[in-house]
Amino acid sequence: MNLTVNGKPSMVEGAESLNVNDLLVELKVPQAEYVTVELNGEVLEREAFGATIVKDGDSVEFLYFMGGGQ
Repeated sequence: MNLTVNGKPSMVEGAESLNVNDLLVELKVPQAEYVTVELNGEVLEREAFGATIVKDGDSVEFLYFMGGGQ
């Protein structure tokens, strides 16, 4: 499956489609419990990760929001 991940071409071998949770595992996304996922320009609710299917040609962004400062 060919994807665009964080603006770069990426390939996931042996899969035609995966749900977002499986994609996080497959791509070994660091700190996956804190990541926000945008799929084809739409920010996903964490509760939807298991039911949302990523398909060949999709664009995925992994976003981390950090707090801090004074």
